[in-house]
Amino acid sequence: MPEAALRTESDQVLEVVDHQSAARKLQDALSLRLPSFYRCAFRLLGNAADAEDAVQEALLAAYKHINQFRGQSQISTWLTSIVRNCALMQLRKRPRQIHFPLDEQFGEEQPRSLWEGLVDERPSPEEEFRNSELTARLRHCTALLSPILRRTFQLRVVDGLFNL
Repeated sequence: MPEAALRTESDQVLEVVDHQSAARKLQDALSLRLPSFYRCAFRLLGNAADAEDAVQEALLAAYKHINQFRGQSQISTWLTSIVRNCALMQLRKRPRQIHFPLDEQFGEEQPRSLWEGLVDERPSPEEEFRNSELTARLRHCTALLSPILRRTFQLRVVDGLFNL
């Protein structure tokens, strides 16, 4: 039994030493490769803030799982793949619709807001009803006029002729 206890203790010491050396390698890789990690995330996400978030998330994940680094490749390669995976996960979580602020101005000659372009300029149902009621009353009233007055009304009011 004492041999098993010694082996377990020595295995733990080796694990701590390996973890510490991996943490040092991680720190060295970060000091040299942080801009390239950011560029990798930015290429995928196209947004500076999202790229920073992905790199930060990746570095946290790498630090938490440093014991899973097997040393079969360079630690920077391992970190780059984690950054890439975090960026892809962030990309998957994005909504598929593109969002634009409604009050942001666009256009060079006549700056307009997006909401101004989305406004429905057709008459509302109430206005359509009011117009149809007015048209019906005008028809009824013009029918009561004599033919000469009806034609005068038609030319003056409806057709817009004879403006003084």
